[in-house]
Amino acid sequence: MTPIEERLQAVEDRIAAACRRAGRARADVLLVAVTKTVGVELARQLVDAGVRDLGENRPQQLWQKAGTLSAGVRWHLIGHLQRNKVEQTLPLVTMIHSVDSLRLLEALELGAARRAQPIKVLLECNASGEPAKHGFLPAALPALLPELAKLQDVHVCGLMTMAAYEPNPEQCRPTFATLRALRDRLQKELAPPHRLTHLSMGMSNDFEVAIEEGATMVRLGTVLFEGLQETKA
Repeated sequence: MTPIEERLQAVEDRIAAACRRAGRARADVLLVAVTKTVGVELARQLVDAGVRDLGENRPQQLWQKAGTLSAGVRWHLIGHLQRNKVEQTLPLVTMIHSVDSLRLLEALELGAARRAQPIKVLLECNASGEPAKHGFLPAALPALLPELAKLQDVHVCGLMTMAAYEPNPEQCRPTFATLRALRDRLQKELAPPHRLTHLSMGMSNDFEVAIEEGATMVRLGTVLFEGLQETKA
């Protein structure tokens, strides 16, 4: 096995173990490999090892890598998206995890309508309540429901959050439980085309706890790539 294959197998074993503890199927959790700290070569090695869902924080980096890696990659934008970058980003992404304002939702609706191609999004929620983080506060999301109901070409598929970094990942559990409870409440009140099935939560430090609390997507970078060196072809 190559180093990246060994790292991926270790991560897969941890995901599977967390799913077993939660009584969930492994297929219920999607691994989104976050490639923001690595170059195209390491990202390609991971794709060759079978990972098809890649995430980038910055639109410009996503544009660059999407232009180089195979067309079989499903790209996820997981970082802040400015409205002036919507047009160039929409054709490249499978999902945007980080929708954090009504103005961005409106810009995405216009862009998706122009392309005649709906876009799947997650609403970023600041479930940890940290002042420096982007995202809707949990208490603000119910009031947004009438605006969400107007959207036709933006399909809201769930919620995303990032817990505060804690040396003990158990301390992150309340944040993930808050997001799950909020999703469960909101999904009863939104009609199609919106289906709040996804919870994008859990990173390298805390993804096992996130899975136990219901994550359907985990965004992992450090645990996959830390210490691995780029190689020349």
